[in-house]
Amino acid sequence: MKRLPQMALLPDGKRLHLQDGPIDLVIEAKGSDADVHAAYQAAAYRFTGLLDELCTELAELRQAADPVRCTLQGVVARRMHMAVAPFVADHFITPMAAVAGSVAEEILGAMLGAAQLDRAYVNNGGDIALHLADGEQFTIGLMDRPDRHGLLRAMTIDADDPARGVATSGRHGRSFSLGIADAVTVLARTASQADAAATIIANAVDLPGHPAVVRCPANELQPDSDLGARLVTRDLGALGENEVEQALRAGAGQAQQLFAAGLIESAALRLLGETVVVGTTGIGTCALPALHGRAIQGTVHV
Repeated sequence: MKRLPQMALLPDGKRLHLQDGPIDLVIEAKGSDADVHAAYQAAAYRFTGLLDELCTELAELRQAADPVRCTLQGVVARRMHMAVAPFVADHFITPMAAVAGSVAEEILGAMLGAAQLDRAYVNNGGDIALHLADGEQFTIGLMDRPDRHGLLRAMTIDADDPARGVATSGRHGRSFSLGIADAVTVLARTASQADAAATIIANAVDLPGHPAVVRCPANELQPDSDLGARLVTRDLGALGENEVEQALRAGAGQAQQLFAAGLIESAALRLLGETVVVGTTGIGTCALPALHGRAIQGTVHV
């Protein structure tokens, strides 16, 4: 018998909350009452046992991905591998870098297979899979850093935009980072692609060897970390403006490469109050009135 996860409608009566171990989903669907009900039932049914599926292949999911060969069996595990495969030739990355986005995609797919929806999203700790029918849109609030309140700007995805996945990575997130970015938010065609790309770009926002960057082996903080003994960022001291710019330029260069390769649609990189945006002009952005920190924006459109 499968273990039942926690399932409940949130107090607003519109959003569904599903939680099992480290997986914590907030889901909202827009459509007829019957379709929303069917979608939520499908989400709950597919979510049940999903964590166990991943755990059966966890040892392999924590290994560096092979660029060509995938021996994983589960549909979500294979999606995770597919999302990171484009990066393995030049970077160390495991399928775990795409786990949150891949789970969100799987649940959204189950919902769309059961109901006709105008709009839907599955938010897995900030990594989001989206469905937008004609005329619909989705607005994302970007925070200066994920462990603090306060919006820096908003990004709106319209139905005509190709992006259907959003993910954020950085040194303040749930996972370890090799870089120093406060946060890197990526829009891509799928949530799993966005998840993997956000990891790569966040790692690239860095100042290798800088004395203000405090690092330690990942496995000293979490013995079973998929990063092993690789050094992850634990703290960051004061940096000069030129150093902040240097780190952001390194990350922006990586983001531009991924954009040119068709792996992302847009990315917002944030470090110590400064933001650089790389990507298409098709995704609308608007500054919000309450800016935090210096909030100096540099924008790169390629």
